[in-house]
This record gives sequence, structure tokens and C-alpha cells, in this order.
Amino acid sequence: MFRITTRCFLLVLMLLVSVAVTGYAGETEDLAKKTQNPVSDLISLPFQNNTNFNFGPREKTQNVLNIQPVIPINLNEKWNLITRTIAPVIYQPETLPGTGSKFGLGDINPSLFFSPARPAKVIWGAGPALVLPTATDERLGSEKWSIGPSAVALTMPPPWVIGVLASNVWSFAGEDDRRSVNQFLLQYFVNYNFPGGIYITSSPIITANWMADSDNTWTIPFGGGVGKIFRIGKQPMNAQIQAFYNVEKAEFGADWTLRV
Repeated sequence: MFRITTRCFLLVLMLLVSVAVTGYAGETEDLAKKTQNPVSDLISLPFQNNTNFNFGPREKTQNVLNIQPVIPINLNEKWNLITRTIAPVIYQPETLPGTGSKFGLGDINPSLFFSPARPAKVIWGAGPALVLPTATDERLGSEKWSIGPSAVALTMPPPWVIGVLASNVWSFAGEDDRRSVNQFLLQYFVNYNFPGGIYITSSPIITANWMADSDNTWTIPFGGGVGKIFRIGKQPMNAQIQAFYNVEKAEFGADWTLRV
């Protein structure tokens, strides 16, 4: 009788552990997909550090830390407003002898995405993107006010998250002696999620400066990396590292980038 009771207890215990682990894994995978969705209803505060190697005419190292708070607002049963802001903190190396390096805040870039609140096979959002001339030094920003459309679309067939984000901004005010802004951005993202929160990812940012000559218009990186969802106490965390080589770049653009 004792053996049967003990065996039953062990079977029940193993079942409970299995359910708990499965539930945690499922929760972690769902969280991974939410962090990979630019218009998810998830408050997050990413710190994205980009180290650009062989940048500028003297082939120095530039560093850009993007602080990127994402705050969703539920407008009603049908619509969400997703606010995404990028505040770059830039270390600009000396580009010409005697000019010195610069460190400070760059131009802040807020974007607003109106997105359907109910999930669907294709998730999308659209709204305005702005660039605010907040740079603490003229070499760290455009000194122009800019605005334009931005849109994102993605799909999440398990275990994938695949999508694209695009925007184009034009300057409409600012310092007269600075070049006008007409800047295009396209970021595609491909993520493959493994059980337990590990994923492989590729999310390069392609840009085009339409005001530059044809040889200096495009920056096209290629690469990818790996990430992991984990917890510190009850706080979910997302760590990721990617590397990109610029197969096309402006004359003084970086050769490659390490993103953490």
C-alpha cells in the first residue's frame, strides 16, 4: 500500500513539474514574440548599443547608444496607439585633424503607430515619424525638424516572427545653412524562436539619403545574431547580440557594426 501511494505521489509530482516547466516555456516563448513585435501591447525599455567600425575619413570607431522606450496606449476596443521613441547618445570620433571628438545627445526620433487591437494573421501599424533637432552639438544632428510616414507589417507563424518596418522623413524647418533632410529607412526582421527563450535573429537597418549623390545614397548591412529571454527575479529581460557588414555604404560610412 505504501509503495503504491509513494509511486502515485511521485507521478503526480512529475506531472506538476512538467506542467510548470511547459507553462514557463510557453510564457517565455510568448514574451519573445512580443519583444520582436514592434507594435505589441508591451511596455519595454530597450538599450541598443551600436559600435560602428572604420567610420569616417580617418577610419575611427563611432558608438551610438539608442535608448528606445516603447509605450502602448489602448485607445478603445479596436485600436491601440504604440509610441516608440529613439534617443541616441553618440560618441563621434575626430573626423578631421584638430576638430576633436564629440559626445552627446543626437536628434530624438519619436514614431506613433496606430494598430488594430485584435490579433490577426498579419499585424500592422501606421502613423507619423518625426525627427526633433535635439542634438547637443551640430555634428551630432541635422539641426532640422523633419516629419513623414511610417508603417510596419509582420506575421508570426510558429516559431517565426517575420516583418518589415519602413519610414521616410522630410525636413520642413530648421537652420537655413544646413542641408535639407530626405531620409528613407527600411528594417526587415526575421526571428526564429527555440523553446526556452533562445532565438536567432536578423534585423538590419537599410537607409537611403536621397539628398546625397548616387555613390553615397545607400547603406545596406547584412548579418544577424542570437538572443535570449530570461528573468532577473520577476523582471523579464531580453539580451541580444548581432553583427552586420555593410555591403553598400557611403564613402565615409562604417565598414561593419556590432549591435548589443
